[in-house]
Amino acid sequence: MNGRFWARHAWTGTLESGVLIEVASGRIVSLRAGSAPADAVILDGLVVPGLANAHSHAFHRALRGATQVGSGTFWTWRETMYRVASALDPDGYLDLARAVYAEMALAGITCVGEFHYLHHAPGGVPYADPNAMGEALIEAAAQAGIRITLLDTCYLSSGFGAEPDSTQIRFSDGSASAWAERVESLKERDHARVGAAIHSVRAVPAAQLGTVAAWADARQAPIHVHLSEQPAENEGCVEAYGVTPTGLLADHGVLGPRATAVHATHLTGGDIALLGGTATTVCMCPTTERDLADGIGPAKDLQEAGSRLTLGSDSHAVIDLFEEARGMELDERLRTRRRGHWSAAELLRAATGDGHASLGWPEAGRLEVGAIADLVTVSLDSVRTAGPLTGAETAVFAATAADVRDVVAAGRMIVRHGVHQLVPDVPSALRTAIARLEES
Repeated sequence: MNGRFWARHAWTGTLESGVLIEVASGRIVSLRAGSAPADAVILDGLVVPGLANAHSHAFHRALRGATQVGSGTFWTWRETMYRVASALDPDGYLDLARAVYAEMALAGITCVGEFHYLHHAPGGVPYADPNAMGEALIEAAAQAGIRITLLDTCYLSSGFGAEPDSTQIRFSDGSASAWAERVESLKERDHARVGAAIHSVRAVPAAQLGTVAAWADARQAPIHVHLSEQPAENEGCVEAYGVTPTGLLADHGVLGPRATAVHATHLTGGDIALLGGTATTVCMCPTTERDLADGIGPAKDLQEAGSRLTLGSDSHAVIDLFEEARGMELDERLRTRRRGHWSAAELLRAATGDGHASLGWPEAGRLEVGAIADLVTVSLDSVRTAGPLTGAETAVFAATAADVRDVVAAGRMIVRHGVHQLVPDVPSALRTAIARLEES
C-alpha cells in the first residue's frame, strides 16, 4: 500500500514532532521533518510503531468475565477453557478470531503470534482439510487487516506419559512426525508466516521434542513453547526426566535465538542462565499471569542473563499491550520493592520491534526507512493522556488500548478515529461469535 502520513508527534527512538512518513508497497520509504502536505493523512497524536502480540490463544477471548466467579487455580480455569475448545469448528473459529483480531487492531496490534493447537474435529478426526482450523485463523487475520504468525503447536500428551483426554484428542496428531507432515502443507502468505510450537514439556514426550525443533531449524522458523508456567509442571518433569523443563528443552535442541519461552515463571538460577546463554527470547504475559494466579516471573534476571523480552495477551483477559508493558515493570516493582527496572523506551521495544522479531517479522516494529509501515496513533487528549508529552512514557505509563485512534498496517489504514475500517462493529462481532459458542 502507498500513501503519505503526517504525524504531529512520532516516537522513532526519540520524540520528534511534525514527521512526514511516505509509504510505498507497504514499506516506509521516507521519514523526515516537515509541515503537513495537502495530500497527507493527518495522524493527530503520538505515533508509535505497530504493536506485536507475541502470544495469543484466540478462542480464550470467549472466557472473558466467565471464569471470575468463585475461587480456584489455573487447573480449574483450564476445565472451563476446555469446554469452549470442544464447541469450536472452522466456521465458528473464523468468526470468533476475526472479531478478536479486530479487537487487537483497535488496540494498536498489527501482528499476532497465534499459539494454535486446536487442530482437529471432536474425537480427534481430521477435517477434510487437516489444516482447516489453522486456515480459519490465517483468514481471520486477513479479514481483520493484521499480520499473523501461525505458531502451529505440537500437543501429544495430557501429561508425562499420559494419553490425551477426550478434549485434548482434538489437539493431537498422534506423533511429532505426523504433526510435521500436516504442518508442511500450510502455505505462507503476504500477511501470514508459519512457525512451530511445543505446547509444553508435559504435552510432548522428550523423545519427540527434537522432531519439532528440527522442523523449525530446517525452515529457520520461530519456535515457541509454554515453559514452567506452573510448579506442577516442573515437579512432573524432574520426576519423569531428572531435569527441569528448561534443561530438557536445552538437551533436545529447542532453545536458541529463534526460540521463545512463554511465561517462564518458576525458574531456577540454572534455568535463567540456560535461557539467557542461548539467547532464547522470553514472552511475558502479565495480565494473564495475574488473572490465573500463576505468579511473577524473573523478567529482569532473564534479560540480564541475555534473553530478549516480548509481551503477549495470552488468554485475553485484557487485550492491551500498553498494559502488558507497564505490567511487567509494575510486577517487578512488587517482586523487588524497587522502581525503575526498564525505561519506557525499553518496554515499548518489547511490545514492538522485539515482539515482531520473535514472530519472524524482523523488518517490522520500528519507524525507520525500509521497515514495514505499521503506524499507531495514541491520542494525547484523553483523560488518561492529557498533560505533558514525555515520549514513550506517555504511551507506556499513561495510555491504554482505548487511546488508540488510528492504525496503519503495512501502509493500509485499518483503524481510523477509533473505528475499525474492515469490521465496523467489533463489539457486535464479538457478541455474535461468543453467543454461537454458548449455544453449542
